[in-house]
Formats: sequence, C-alpha cells, structure tokens
Amino acid sequence: MAETKQVERPLSPHLQIYRPQLTSITSILTRITGNALVVAAALIVWWLLAASTSDDYFAMADAVLTSWFGDLVLTLSLWAVWYHYLAGLRHLYFDAGKGMDIPTAEKLGWACIIGSVVLSVITLLLV
Repeated sequence: MAETKQVERPLSPHLQIYRPQLTSITSILTRITGNALVVAAALIVWWLLAASTSDDYFAMADAVLTSWFGDLVLTLSLWAVWYHYLAGLRHLYFDAGKGMDIPTAEKLGWACIIGSVVLSVITLLLV
C-alpha cells in the first residue's frame, strides 16, 4: 500500500489559533455557573437534611455553611444564580433571532456580567 504523509496540524481550531471572545467566555461561564449551582443546591440540601437528623449533625453542617468558606460559596452561588438567569434571558433573545450581530452580542454579554454583579450586591444589601 502507498504510504500516506502524516500532516502535523490540530484536528480542530484551538486556543493557540483563536483568541477567546466575550461571547465564548460568557457561554462557557453559563455552563460553569449551571454546574456550580447544582453543587450549591446539594450543599443546601445537606444542611436541611442535617437539620432534620440531629442537633450535633446540624451544628456541624451549620458550622460549615456559616464559616468564611460557606459564606464565600453562598455569595458566589448568589452571583451564579443572577448570572445564569440573565444569561438565560440573553439566550431567549438570541433564540428569537435578535441580537445576533457581534456588537449587540458583546453588549449583551457585558450586560450579563455587570448586571449579575450589581444584582448580587443589591441582594446582599437587602438580605
């Protein structure tokens, strides 16, 4: 059989070729926040189950959730809820066939990022 020449190239476009764009970063961030919210929900369910189990077990779970680490996780979860919500609205807008040009898509991406931070701060101040 004839030998084929091996070509040295990536199988698909990769980060070495394309620079990350805001639209790709916000898309990836939407997936990350969605998965992180599942972990945060599991943590809250663990806390609620501990409350129904025993006083000692609840004290341990409550100590974890009210520690600096728990506060950090819950604060980031709050931001993830707002970001995921705004990104979902953005996707609905895209599904309607609107905002598909690059300048509008980038403005909507920044609106999701900035809006989620602002809404998180407002929520923290009110709660």
